[in-house]
Amino acid sequence: MLSVGLVGTWVYHLADKSRYSKQRREVFIKDSTAVAQGVQDSLQKIYSLTISSLGARLDSSRNTEGQLKNELDAKLAEIYRLRTEINAILKKTDIKKADLDLARRKAIELQLLVNDLQSRNSTIEEEKQQITAMLDKVNVQVKTLEATNQQLDQQNKVLTEKLTLASAFIATEAKLSPVMVKNEKEQETSSAKKTTKFVVSFALLNNIADYENTDVFVVITQPDGTLLTNDVWESSATIDTKHEGKKRYTRKIKFEYQKGETKRLTFSINADEYLPGTYTLQLYHNGYMIGQAVKVLV
Repeated sequence: MLSVGLVGTWVYHLADKSRYSKQRREVFIKDSTAVAQGVQDSLQKIYSLTISSLGARLDSSRNTEGQLKNELDAKLAEIYRLRTEINAILKKTDIKKADLDLARRKAIELQLLVNDLQSRNSTIEEEKQQITAMLDKVNVQVKTLEATNQQLDQQNKVLTEKLTLASAFIATEAKLSPVMVKNEKEQETSSAKKTTKFVVSFALLNNIADYENTDVFVVITQPDGTLLTNDVWESSATIDTKHEGKKRYTRKIKFEYQKGETKRLTFSINADEYLPGTYTLQLYHNGYMIGQAVKVLV
């Protein structure tokens, strides 16, 4: 528009230079001022629209983290610089065409920067959505894996218990024999008054494992429910049983064992007195009860 005005003015000036010299200057100034004012108004609108939408975009851009932070800070600094420079140009009272051209270029540059930030924010949001979706899948896989691990742990516990049980001994011929001495000979009796000691005997068999050193625990319960024991050290000792918790025992027997061997073990135990009633013998290995016998004294 400015160029058309200039061409028209110069044509008119050549037609009648002397007569319309003063009038041409007045019209040129008015036309130039009108064009400048129009361009200034247009730039002001572009600037106002850009700045009005810049706030929300900048707020979104400020949330960018990590490796984009330095780049974002640089772009924001450039945007603020351009905004300040454009605002300073538009506030001039004697604005010139060169100033308007500079303001237009800076406004375009500002718009490009803002658009770039908006595009970058959209990309970041898309990446966040992809990462969130990926994390959701990972969480599902983790939960599935945890459930599978729990099932495997339970199966392992059951299998371990079965293996432990299978490796335990089978006790046979378990006996708790009350013995009395008559004519310097030991004889079995059922009388509590005549009993001088108990003889414990049993046979062990295991077809699965060899043991260089293993234990069998003997528990003898008296008719009044107390533990029969005459060993000071073992009187307060306990074992961990699989189904009865901690349990005090009468005697611990250590021995070596070869797979398939029938191991016969015997020992005797004395008591301060022998109560009439039912005595219970229990044998434990690896926490499992592997044999049991009862004896009644009268």
